[in-house]
Amino acid sequence: MKNIKKLLGERIKEIRKSKKLTQEQLAERIGIEIPSLSNIENGKNYPNSETIEKIANGLEMEVFELYIFEHLKELDSKKMLEEINNSLKDDLKLLKTVHKMVLSLKTK
Repeated sequence: MKNIKKLLGERIKEIRKSKKLTQEQLAERIGIEIPSLSNIENGKNYPNSETIEKIANGLEMEVFELYIFEHLKELDSKKMLEEINNSLKDDLKLLKTVHKMVLSLKTK
């Protein structure tokens, strides 16, 4: 499982890109060096609370939103199958579509 430094970095990068900001633009906006931001996004460094607040403000969001990274966590195969099964069991159309996709991937 990824550690919190890595997850936070991925989340910051994800949000930055969704707002169409470069590392340079965000770094300038929050007053830190580009390599520092890069190290945070790559999970090499964990920002202090002041920097976390600056990043959140620079991305125009609340601090807690930076920590919404459940979707970035690695899933084990059992959990993935369980989630797929739960999603498909009540949706026959989706089940048929996924079945066709799986069959086409297996034949390649």
